[in-house]
Amino acid sequence: MPSPSPSPSPRPLRIANASGFYGDRFDAMREMLTGGPLDVLTGDYLAELTMLILGRDRLKDARLGYAKTFLRQLEECLGLAHERGVRIVANAGGLNPAGLAEQVRELVARLGLPTRVAHVEGDSLPPRPGGLTAHAYLGGTGITACLAAGADVVVTGRVTDAALVTGPAAWWHGWGPEEYDALAGAVVAGHVLECGTQATGGNYAFFRDHDIRRPGFPLAEIHSDGTSVITKHPGTGGAVDPGTVTAQLLYETGGARYAGPDVTARLDTVRLTADGPDRVRITGVRGEEPPPTLKVGLCRVGGWRNEVVFVLTGLDIEAKAEIVREQIEDAFRRAKSRPADIRWELSRTDRSDAPTEETSSALLRLVVRDPDPDAVGRTVSGAAIELALGSYPGFHVTAPPGKGAPYGVFEADFVAAGEVAHVAVLPDGVRESMPRPVRTRVLEDVAEPALPEPLPDGTPTRRAPLGLVAGARSGDKGGDANVGVWVTSDDAWRWIVHALTVERFQELIPESRQLRVVRHALPNLRALNFTVHGLLGEGVASQARFDPQAKALGEWLRSRHLDIPEVLL
Repeated sequence: MPSPSPSPSPRPLRIANASGFYGDRFDAMREMLTGGPLDVLTGDYLAELTMLILGRDRLKDARLGYAKTFLRQLEECLGLAHERGVRIVANAGGLNPAGLAEQVRELVARLGLPTRVAHVEGDSLPPRPGGLTAHAYLGGTGITACLAAGADVVVTGRVTDAALVTGPAAWWHGWGPEEYDALAGAVVAGHVLECGTQATGGNYAFFRDHDIRRPGFPLAEIHSDGTSVITKHPGTGGAVDPGTVTAQLLYETGGARYAGPDVTARLDTVRLTADGPDRVRITGVRGEEPPPTLKVGLCRVGGWRNEVVFVLTGLDIEAKAEIVREQIEDAFRRAKSRPADIRWELSRTDRSDAPTEETSSALLRLVVRDPDPDAVGRTVSGAAIELALGSYPGFHVTAPPGKGAPYGVFEADFVAAGEVAHVAVLPDGVRESMPRPVRTRVLEDVAEPALPEPLPDGTPTRRAPLGLVAGARSGDKGGDANVGVWVTSDDAWRWIVHALTVERFQELIPESRQLRVVRHALPNLRALNFTVHGLLGEGVASQARFDPQAKALGEWLRSRHLDIPEVLL
């Protein structure tokens, strides 16, 4: 085992990820422990939707509220971690880190290991009126304290995803709270690792360049100055190259300032260089004081939701859709409780002269929401079922209408950092309160960087999909969608930074035209990051959109056609 509090070492910290979400590959923990040398293994189990799921678990049983799969993984792997001297740090505690820590201690006793367990708490705040959960995003200092006290396993509640890396890195290298550049470098490495195999070729725009059938999980070698190398264990699948790392850096971020509880990392200073096969070096990251506030995630039950998907086959698709819409709307007008929110979406998946019935069919999706469960239950199922013999020809639905179900809403707020108790509960039970940041800085927008000269006027162009020259990755932050777009050559950057404006983005993504879209340029990465405010309604749990987490929004953008210089194609 490493010593409880190692002296700052010139040897880089080897830190890896074994989970990007609650439900990720179960065998990953064993794969990472047996695949090569490590110092620390992390697991990210929490997301906005996960907090709502865990909240519902805890309503049923107050002893729950944590990621149960983590315990099962430890049962298989805790002996391996002890033999190999690997510390484990995970946010699997969710809403109940103390409860999970106690379960881990019971497991340790059953296995007869000398493993020492600690946890971090204080993120849980009193729920707002009508709310289910409220949790502040803590930084990595509590993790640092637990490791310094000799913990072999540290479980946390809601910390930032990057804190799972900054905490161990600060412990390993002995960083102080004002070593902003080093901390910022660890934040960037942590952001690359947090989503697991998304850094090693998973969900990657240029997936055909690599074998991604079973990508290995990523690891980082973090040096004492905060620079790092992203890589993976030898012989594992997938790939690590500047493109896969760029894609993950752009995922669910926004502008140049990436704020966290420990430090604000300047994403506009990040430089990526290839460092050999499956190795990408991250350098140049600058850090600034953290903001004076902490982000707070609020989860509540937003109401009740139901949906029916009508199948429209063959000819006259638009007319069939119009008939069923009119019939359902008429039934709602006559009902005692009409749903408050009614949305229709017609997906033209049908083909002309199709060789199968399925490819001859389109889907008409009805989604309703209301605070009253009755308004989305019998009102909807009755209206749909009663049409079975008296509507468009070929009437059927993909599944019988149900009673409806509650849906959740995620909202973000902020609270002064000093109002949150960040506590490390050490292996001996001592409770250590973490100090507030020494200095803070209110976040400000960064002025748009100087842009390169565009390609010469008159450069021949051809109408083609954007994805022939650009990669993209997209995701969600509450009700907002993020789309990162990058290119791989200087000439492509000279073109896209002038061609893909906010106005052009809104032309290509019509549903964004009435929304606020913000663009940020990151020249070092040859990347543009777009935030589409309000595209996802009240967030993923409300399922307001066909793709409720905007996971494929970037791929839709890449499929859109525009005039591209022939020299780039």
